[in-house]
Amino acid sequence: MFRLSQTARQAVKHLSAQVRHQSTSSSAASGMNAKNVSMAVAGAATVGTLAYLTMESVDANMLADGLHPPKYPWEHKGNLTTFDHAAIRRGYQVYKEVCAACHSLDRIAWRNLVGVSHTEAEVKAMAEENEYTDGPNDVGDMFQRPGKLSDYMPRPYANEEQARAGNAGALPPDLSLMIKARHGGADYVYSLLTGYQDPPAGIEIREGLNFNPYFPGGAIGMARVLYDGLLEYEDGTPATTSQMAKDVTIFLSWAAEPEMDERKKMGMKALTLLGILTGLSIYLKRHKWAALKTRKILYK
Repeated sequence: MFRLSQTARQAVKHLSAQVRHQSTSSSAASGMNAKNVSMAVAGAATVGTLAYLTMESVDANMLADGLHPPKYPWEHKGNLTTFDHAAIRRGYQVYKEVCAACHSLDRIAWRNLVGVSHTEAEVKAMAEENEYTDGPNDVGDMFQRPGKLSDYMPRPYANEEQARAGNAGALPPDLSLMIKARHGGADYVYSLLTGYQDPPAGIEIREGLNFNPYFPGGAIGMARVLYDGLLEYEDGTPATTSQMAKDVTIFLSWAAEPEMDERKKMGMKALTLLGILTGLSIYLKRHKWAALKTRKILYK
């Protein structure tokens, strides 16, 4: 599928107007002379060549920039709605069992999960499963200790070089702010996770890359990681590809904005208070000024 550039479209429109005008004039004048015919043919050939050279391929542009993701009705996007906390819990499970092998979550501490998706006891138990370097101790040595609520979630790699070495030179990005960092936000992440497919005819993907139309360029180093039945949810929800993609997208949306629920609650309180104060202000203004506005001044 192709489309003309703006310049080519204007040129074609201008030439068409000229041809129509000349055709009408010729009909009225009983024909166009040979010179005008030659000029019209030359003009048509010029514009045709220009249109061909400036022709843009929609498919090529979509492949270069990435297919724009469709809009999905995320419940937490409403002004009066909050995150689905059951989905956040399931999304953390997907992140822990699938995504955490390559991607970090540097801006989220264990304490952030308390009261959101897990109880304090559950979060403490999860944190203690990881070892953290601390110190120095009394003799100046560093030591390993179990994790605690104030610790941030561990990284899968010690440094960037190790991460690149383990992923064929590609650096897996941190997912803390991924929803805010990508155009399309949650729609893009969900579409990317569910958009893996075989490359269409005529498109070659080099070895080690995978075709995904939602990724800019169409070739992405991350292979498809979500498959039906990949894991088993604690609450019995069927672990389909779309369900896991939805849950981990909601979890990452919360990770990018963990204060959203509190911010909305504070906003509603502020609007309610401002409404009450506005009403009181109007009442007091009318009460104070009523006597002055309704008085009559009589002159004798």
